[in-house]
Amino acid sequence: MFGYIIVNKPEMKFKEFDLYQSYYCGLCRTLKDVYGRAGQLALSYDMTFLILLLTSLYEPETVVDCQKCAVHPIKKYPVRVNQFSRYGADMNVLLSYFKCQDDWEDEHKITKKAAAMFLHKKMNRAAGKYPGKAQVIKEMMSQIHRCEQEQCTELDQVSGYFGEIMAELFAWRKDEWETDLRKTGFFLGKFIYLMDAYEDVEEDKKLGNYNVFSSQYQQEGFEQKAGQILAMMMAECSQAFERLPIVENTAILRNILYSGVWCRYELVRSRREGK
Repeated sequence: MFGYIIVNKPEMKFKEFDLYQSYYCGLCRTLKDVYGRAGQLALSYDMTFLILLLTSLYEPETVVDCQKCAVHPIKKYPVRVNQFSRYGADMNVLLSYFKCQDDWEDEHKITKKAAAMFLHKKMNRAAGKYPGKAQVIKEMMSQIHRCEQEQCTELDQVSGYFGEIMAELFAWRKDEWETDLRKTGFFLGKFIYLMDAYEDVEEDKKLGNYNVFSSQYQQEGFEQKAGQILAMMMAECSQAFERLPIVENTAILRNILYSGVWCRYELVRSRREGK
């Protein structure tokens, strides 16, 4: 359920991508500093978007540094870190832990169980700092699991639970921007859940796994209907985003919301049409 909120690199300026990458590296470094190398396993571009969004909105003091790492052992690369890098790292760990738990309960993959056990202490540390957010994630993942057990086919209901998770993460604090941040996160979360289901529907049907699109897949007009539903989610998400008074990094954020999120969709659709 991760890896969909990415940039469309060919459509970006080099300086924009370098800036975006520096926040990604900042998240990676923060995960390592706070949670060790195991914490870096939770690294995702999805939380990089959240960090960049909150940074652009609240404009905190950001430390810029150049460092080498295991991925870049020869040349130093810019790294940007601020208070939202730590927040993104905490949320990354919480999401990764509960996602591993859900995968274990659904598919009984021992690797997911091991990953959840590995992240358990780190999850407790993050939950201790954000108990309310941890509780929302836990409750909503439990509701998603219940829907999966009941073979629920209501797209809005199931995806809405993951939408609530992302809404809670996006609402960093209660202020005048909370409503639009929540709405941005809510519809982005629904898109993520439905996009994940859209991509996996073929394999899930073969393996007998739950997928909210299973009953519609292979019906006439499925591809068009799925595309329209995903487009509706991103339209609502983008509409809420545009109401936020963001001046900096708007080109990068819009690249992600209007183009980057569709990269995997276009890849999956093209593969199926070719098949």
